[in-house]
Amino acid sequence: MQKLIFVYSANSGIGNMVLDVAHKIFSPKTYACNLCAITFDTFSENKSWKQFRERSTLNMEFLHIDEFESKYDIKTFNYPVVLSVENNNFKEFLSVDTINKIQSVEELTLVIEKGFQN
Repeated sequence: MQKLIFVYSANSGIGNMVLDVAHKIFSPKTYACNLCAITFDTFSENKSWKQFRERSTLNMEFLHIDEFESKYDIKTFNYPVVLSVENNNFKEFLSVDTINKIQSVEELTLVIEKGFQN
């Protein structure tokens, strides 16, 4: 596998970031992006997730919906999603359903690591 692409279920930009932060604060149970909720605290990246990223040898890319669809001209996935990319072939590594079942950074990192043992 060449790369994992993490696509958050949000668009980029300061306005969207402000709305996301407000949603996390005032209505966290209805927040639409579990990948965002797991990997980011209210105002910054989750410390455990950052440590995992920094020690990992995986090639990882992190994008918002608008960035991903613009960069790769692909609009066929449900978000959030983690894709594996090899030789320009995009495959779901973690679907939105799988991501929505994950409840912690530790669980996410275990799922990612286990995916590479197979």
